[in-house]
Amino acid sequence: MLNPFKLNTRRAAVALGALAVGVVAFSAAATAAPLQLFPFFMTPPVQAAPQPQALPQDDEDGVGVELPARLKRQVVHYATREAPGTIIIDTPNTYLYLVMGNGQAMRYGIGVGRDGFTWSGTQSITKKAEWPDWTPPPEMIARQPYLPRQMAGGPGNPLGARAMYLGGTIYRIHGTNAPGTIGTRVSSGCIRLTNEDVADLYSRVNVGTKVIVLPQERRADLGNVVR
Repeated sequence: MLNPFKLNTRRAAVALGALAVGVVAFSAAATAAPLQLFPFFMTPPVQAAPQPQALPQDDEDGVGVELPARLKRQVVHYATREAPGTIIIDTPNTYLYLVMGNGQAMRYGIGVGRDGFTWSGTQSITKKAEWPDWTPPPEMIARQPYLPRQMAGGPGNPLGARAMYLGGTIYRIHGTNAPGTIGTRVSSGCIRLTNEDVADLYSRVNVGTKVIVLPQERRADLGNVVR
């Protein structure tokens, strides 16, 4: 007849052994992969973060636009009877000359009026403005009714960095946010320079400066570059 005490001891040993095996198995499984306590809750798939994309480059301020050599600001030999400080607009050749005296002038490449919008005559600078607001004149609104009635000054403004107003006319010498138009005939009669060039010209002239605009049919002396 078995001793009850020994029987209970054996059963306890077997139970302890089974428990030890279970702990080892559970530890191995936990090491291999985390145990899901609630498998009926689906874990959403992990998505990779989107790769950042480079922003498109904007050349409105002239970055990346290279003017032809003839349209770059430069000192040239220029024979004229006009007094130093006078501005001469050579419409057909898309140049602006600032007379310096001693047979020299600073020459700038410009954009001028398109066909039907060129003009000529003598005016004077009556106002100067930095980063001017743009208020399209009624004549322009009549032709292009979709234009804004006013636009605050800034890099996106068609007048660019500086403007010099000519007499009581609607015309101005101004900068541009489209430097690729320098050397072309695209405006409604205004004279445009790159923002860099218009800032340079602006610093050299004063209110009252005489401005001579030559007609499309007349060509000024092109001037020779000073070497």
